[in-house]
Amino acid sequence: MDVERTALPGIGLQHVMTTARGRQIGVISHRTGRRDLVIYDREDPDTCIATVALAADEANAIAELLGTGRILEHLAELHRQVDGLVTEQIPIAPGSPYDGRPLADTRSRTRTGASIVAVVRQGQVIASPRPDFTFTAGDIIVVVGTGEGTAAVAQILADG
Repeated sequence: MDVERTALPGIGLQHVMTTARGRQIGVISHRTGRRDLVIYDREDPDTCIATVALAADEANAIAELLGTGRILEHLAELHRQVDGLVTEQIPIAPGSPYDGRPLADTRSRTRTGASIVAVVRQGQVIASPRPDFTFTAGDIIVVVGTGEGTAAVAQILADG
């Protein structure tokens, strides 16, 4: 699927994609943080038939609604395709040596071969957290790897 990206001088960026059924939808990302969800006319793709202005938190909520399911579907598909691959959800408990520390400090992938692929914080999914992502007690860490590797990550997060 192709996503066309266009700079809008003084406004921000426009991303437009065409669905499998030929409908064009887009997102205009304003410099202010606002996002506009745009639906274009099927007969005249230069004409917008509907626009929904979204505040930053509303855009994040929609992104999560659309993205969370895809992450879980992708992980489930990986389980079906790769024998021996497991996914674990590991909480950051209060008092964990990594409460308040960045993901990079764990060196979990280097030490275990397992990958931290997402963090669930207060019901929101942070997919592919960056090395500077800071853990907080109550976070649920989604780890993918072998059973041995994911257990080792759990041990690291609990004991250091």
